Amino acid sequence: MPTSAIAGDAATVVILRDGSGPEGAAGVEVLLLERPGRGSFAGAWAFPGGRVDPGDALPGEPPLPGEDDGGAPALAAPLSVCRAAARETLEETALVIAADDLVPLSCWVPPQRAEKRLRTWFFLAADPGGEISLNEAEHVAFVWLSPAAALERHAAGEMILLPPTWVTLHGLLGAETAALALAEAGARALTRFASYQLFGEEGRIEAVLWDGDAQYGDPEAVGEARHRLTLTALPWVYERTAPRD
Repeated sequence: MPTSAIAGDAATVVILRDGSGPEGAAGVEVLLLERPGRGSFAGAWAFPGGRVDPGDALPGEPPLPGEDDGGAPALAAPLSVCRAAARETLEETALVIAADDLVPLSCWVPPQRAEKRLRTWFFLAADPGGEISLNEAEHVAFVWLSPAAALERHAAGEMILLPPTWVTLHGLLGAETAALALAEAGARALTRFASYQLFGEEGRIEAVLWDGDAQYGDPEAVGEARHRLTLTALPWVYERTAPRD
């Protein structure tokens, strides 16, 4: 399959609230929405979000960054992407979140061989409260779950997750409160995940790799460094070794 350029940008919001488990269980919960059993990502559970539209940019604002620099750690999320994230959240859930209240988390660049390459910007936000009302054309159910519970359901084959959603949930394991998770994310640089697929026999995707993995960009390379999500069996396995000095 030939490589393709980025087809556009999308934004997604990881909405957090403090855990509401038995006896005031500590930790956070995230809002997940279920896609219909047809169309793109059929049956998958994901965070609210969607494509950045031309109308999300104000006159005179600079264009979105190119693929090579989009999502670099030193780069702040563009304002048009923040507006798109807030708009899509409102359209999909009826929850009102101000663009200024979004905390940039990560930027995901699809593999070169992907058919539909939408670069997606992930944000964290606190639950604003209010009743959730789904856009039934786009989602059929919602649930609040702790990151651990969502990953457990995926491991049991009870919940479909895509790699960016899985890795984001994994990164929230151990978060004590929504406020702390937001503060910690706000103190970090935005993380860029430019995905590279590792294929096995019969052309099946065995793992998704990111910068820092010994085989990133070169499946024949030898080395111990790991930054990957292995997909060959449930539960998926995420590895990220510390970089050497």
